[in-house]
Amino acid sequence: MVHLVYCLVMLLGHLITAHGLGEVIYAVNAGGEAHIDVYGVRYEKDPLTGKVGTASDFGKQLVIGRVPPGDQVLYQTERYHHSTFGYEIPLKGDGDYVLVLKFSEVYFNAPDQKVFDVMLNGEVVAVAALDIFGRVGRGVAHDEYIPFAIAGPRLTAGGQETQLRGSKVKVEFVKGYKDNPKVNAIFVIKGRLDDVPKLPPLPREEDLDSVEEERRQGPSIHPSSSHNHNNNKQPPQPAKRRPSGPRTPDPYASDDTSSMLPVFVAIGAAIPILFCLCKL
Repeated sequence: MVHLVYCLVMLLGHLITAHGLGEVIYAVNAGGEAHIDVYGVRYEKDPLTGKVGTASDFGKQLVIGRVPPGDQVLYQTERYHHSTFGYEIPLKGDGDYVLVLKFSEVYFNAPDQKVFDVMLNGEVVAVAALDIFGRVGRGVAHDEYIPFAIAGPRLTAGGQETQLRGSKVKVEFVKGYKDNPKVNAIFVIKGRLDDVPKLPPLPREEDLDSVEEERRQGPSIHPSSSHNHNNNKQPPQPAKRRPSGPRTPDPYASDDTSSMLPVFVAIGAAIPILFCLCKL
């Protein structure tokens, strides 16, 4: 029942946020084929296919959390590389933009195994020391939202600035000391962060909140039921205990063989006497 309620809330959240989606100017399903998500965003086939890095669908053996079934493919396919790699994203003039990077850890089972940075134009740190498993665990969707602004030839993000090369910005996944950088999907909108549909909260966070709330409230007992319970209160019954070990013989139990012992003695004594009489 709890799982059903969570699924309904997640779907409702998706439908509500889809209405305010900004203008999508770029979307790619990294390592995968073209796909249209629940918001109507059309993700193109990975343009780096056969050029840079390795495409993988290893994640298709997992059910990815936090996303509708139809959109799990966006987190099940990926592109990774043994070196730094990236995508060039076209822009549409000055204004506010949001870069959304989609990730899911489908291989490692512990944190601090795959850690890498994400850069814009090789100068602006968009995401530092990203550890996907450390953020959400294995087989769970994780999105990074990077707002940035374009004013002439300058790009500004998070208080950092870089010069544009033409009308494009390059997002790069930087090779570090811990495994290979990767990405599952990318999209960019022209708009503000409020215009971007967000992933629902992590299920485990909601579970912890509900458990903590129940703990604070304690068991709920209706006054009338409590009163009736007191009126009909029965004396406590002693608990039945199971015997531990074999049953001990009762030393006071009657034994039929002991009562017949005098008879057997008399018969035994009479046999020699009868033998002697027979000889006479």
